[in-house]
Amino acid sequence: MDNAILLTGAGGQLGRTLSQLLGDGGSGGGRQLVARGRAALDISDLDAVRSCVEDAKPGLIINAAAYNAVDAAEDDVEGAYAVNARGPRNLALASAALGIPLVHVSTDYVFDGRAERPYHEYDLTAPRTIYGASKLAGEQAVRAANPRHFIVRTAWLYHPDGMNFVNTMLGFADRSEVRVVSDQYGSPTFVPHLAQGIVELMSSEAFGTFHLANQGAASWFDLTRAVYEEMGIETPVLPVATADFPRPAERPRYSVLTTIQQPRIELPTWREGVRAFVQAKKR
Repeated sequence: MDNAILLTGAGGQLGRTLSQLLGDGGSGGGRQLVARGRAALDISDLDAVRSCVEDAKPGLIINAAAYNAVDAAEDDVEGAYAVNARGPRNLALASAALGIPLVHVSTDYVFDGRAERPYHEYDLTAPRTIYGASKLAGEQAVRAANPRHFIVRTAWLYHPDGMNFVNTMLGFADRSEVRVVSDQYGSPTFVPHLAQGIVELMSSEAFGTFHLANQGAASWFDLTRAVYEEMGIETPVLPVATADFPRPAERPRYSVLTTIQQPRIELPTWREGVRAFVQAKKR
């Protein structure tokens, strides 16, 4: 089975999408997919990871597992680092032992959000939250343990199914008005677009760090308004400041991602992502 792909975090929105894309020979180049969710594989357990990799004998590992409860991480430091740092380290050690590549998914939260332009792959990291710091630690562990790595930073993921910001906003559509933060800017990314980018990237030998996110900048207010417009929802969307919605973890003011890496894989624009999301919702 050394031509198999081992996918961790298979129960999340990215993991499910990659499973659909790579399963049954799909975009995996005929390779068998071995998908493991959190219940089947605790990536923070090195012995469990080594046993799983030994059984699967993959030719590539994709890590889509993450502790992404940004606010909860502020009080659950050990839990965040177990999944976001120790887990990637374990997968990097196991994949390095076989001499195979590891694709590891990271986040825009590794940056401090104080930039005046989009962040590229060579910008300095400076996380301001436990979540961001744990994800950066995971990146560093992967780089140290396995030179054959693809670290993929992305942001603001949403999918037609499951829990995410966009589906939450759709759940508010029956209100008299919806108030949404307008002074935080990022790169809203439609998960199927990200999954396609990862598949394209993993077929290369260009190991390193990559930013894969839908192109362009938007605030949470911009994103909500665009989704409502495309869905034909007439509920008023009102812009508000971050200060009106205090949270335990600081949110980046500006964490838009761009890429200057080669191969230069550019995903569609964020508005195209919204349109694809709406089309999927209406099916």
